[in-house]
Amino acid sequence: QVQFVESGGGKVQPGGSLRLSCAASGVTLDYYAIGWFRQAPGKEREGVACISPSIGSTVYAESVKGRFTISIGNAKNTVNLQMNSLKPEDTAVYYCAAHAYVCSDEYDYWGQGTQVTVSS
Repeated sequence: QVQFVESGGGKVQPGGSLRLSCAASGVTLDYYAIGWFRQAPGKEREGVACISPSIGSTVYAESVKGRFTISIGNAKNTVNLQMNSLKPEDTAVYYCAAHAYVCSDEYDYWGQGTQVTVSS
């Protein structure tokens, strides 16, 4: 069974950092691009970052460039999202998703999400 599970969310003060992890089971990430998305209350879902291990590429939304870094985790079949200099507007539920080989507008598998709250 294919499954993606996010972890690492929580509450942090503005300017702080969090690292989210996306753990995959039932698939090998060598064959999938992993995207991170977020959705804040009352807002549309937004793509945050994506990594395509097969071609070694990463893509970031303008709103997070220079602050967020997506990478392959040290643990097998995981992708991390390091979030630094967090702002209140980064508050959202963060999801990871998978698509075959390359980043895309459509994703085949989704995790259930992890809440990130940036507040003083």
